[in-house]
Amino acid sequence: MSESPDPWSEFARELGVRLLRARAEKHLSQEQVAHAAGLATFTYRKLEKGESNPGTAANPRLRTLVLLSEVLGIPFRDLVPTPPEGLAPGR
Repeated sequence: MSESPDPWSEFARELGVRLLRARAEKHLSQEQVAHAAGLATFTYRKLEKGESNPGTAANPRLRTLVLLSEVLGIPFRDLVPTPPEGLAPGR
């Protein structure tokens, strides 16, 4: 029996795509964005991949998302995808 896909994994992947696109539009390196947001380059690279560890969806702090929005010059609402629907509280 196969498991249904984790909706948070798709959310994290979409966040990563949005980060990559915004960074490319600004012609910035991953290192430049990470430094400006106060992150380790390794951490930022993982966010663009949509994972924190292999097989585990990224789960950045709100502060990190706000800082990345500012560094990349895009509205927060345009950076963060719509959260998955229908999840039980606490998931």
